[in-house]
Amino acid sequence: MTDLTRHYTAVFAEDDRLHRTPHGRLEFLRTRELVRRHLTGPARVLDVGGGTGVHARWLAADGHRVHLVDVVPAHVDTASALPGVTAEVGDARDLPVQDGDVDVVLLLGPLYHLVSAADRARALAEARRVLRPGGVLVAAAISRYLSALEAGTTGALTPDLVAPIAEVIACGRYDGHVGFTETHWHTAGELRDEVAAAGFRDVAVHGVEGPAWPALDVAGTDGFDDLVDAALRCARLVEDDPLLINASAHFLAFARR
Repeated sequence: MTDLTRHYTAVFAEDDRLHRTPHGRLEFLRTRELVRRHLTGPARVLDVGGGTGVHARWLAADGHRVHLVDVVPAHVDTASALPGVTAEVGDARDLPVQDGDVDVVLLLGPLYHLVSAADRARALAEARRVLRPGGVLVAAAISRYLSALEAGTTGALTPDLVAPIAEVIACGRYDGHVGFTETHWHTAGELRDEVAAAGFRDVAVHGVEGPAWPALDVAGTDGFDDLVDAALRCARLVEDDPLLINASAHFLAFARR
């Protein structure tokens, strides 16, 4: 069992991640909104690293043909039971899909789990290989400023966290200091550059949650319904603002083969 499989099997429950916290709910709403904005007509969607199918579920309900690939067998078992979704175990760096076979590739998890730049480049090259000409890539990344904003807002930014948070801001290396597994965190510009370097065109990177997401967690789940509409408007307002885009917890890159 790989470290990643062990993390998602024994430590971290992926199935409810986007519903468990207020900022997770905001991430889900905005991810769905942004993906829907860029998808047209029924499409053949390859959901790479799609977990238990949180996004595959609504994509299939929207009329898309969704095939999910994930490295964690338990995730694949759960996703394969969803209506309109097929799933298999696989690696983003070596996709079990023929060249030019899909209209859309989602990489909503692999890029931050692939801590080496070479592995991220391999995953992006594989995504490009399996896309038809003109097909759409959607790639997610975690912002280097997530820990600083979260810990600074909740009061958890203790003196011993300053150094690891400074390191992730400086170089993108996240060491697990707030409970997640070791990952690579991006700036919006870094994500844009990696996607472009893989040969994609028309690359656009959007901030997902905007700068209001930490306040939702402080308010708690009971306050979510009162605050979410304003947080969504704020996220839309500054999703492409170069001065605020890195205040989102996540980014989505959209590009074409």
